[in-house]
Amino acid sequence: MPASDTDRTISFKDAMAGFPSGVTVVTAVDKQGKWWGFTASSFCSLSVDPPLVLVCLSTNAECHPVFEAADKWVVHVIHSEQVDVALRFATRGADKFAGDVFELDHRDLPRMHGAAVTLDCTAYARYEGGDHTILVGNVERCYRGDLPPTVYTERAFHTLTRI
Repeated sequence: MPASDTDRTISFKDAMAGFPSGVTVVTAVDKQGKWWGFTASSFCSLSVDPPLVLVCLSTNAECHPVFEAADKWVVHVIHSEQVDVALRFATRGADKFAGDVFELDHRDLPRMHGAAVTLDCTAYARYEGGDHTILVGNVERCYRGDLPPTVYTERAFHTLTRI
């Protein structure tokens, strides 16, 4: 007997929970100058020539219209000391930019201090992907921090160590 849609959804989420992924906070500014952002673990490099990355954003996200229209954004790969920021950006209605973690960068976008990796992106393409939009960014500049990235797997954050 085929699995119900609910069973298949639960099974899919459980399976994907076993796949480790980096955690990103993505930020942009709307036309009125308001800062917006979201947390995403659906992120990866896409191409070297040109340098492209992709990140996926739920179509139900409050910031979705902003990123649909944005011509530039910043991807921050977090480290273990920034988990609280990632959790805040994943919470609907939270004051995402509370505190002094962000400042305006050279492109007038909110930049997080000290991320493991920071990528300045310009919009390259957008694609529908089920209940998400796939944002493809052309990487204009890359910055590496001093701390290793944090990964998310089995519904928890983990710090990487070299073996």
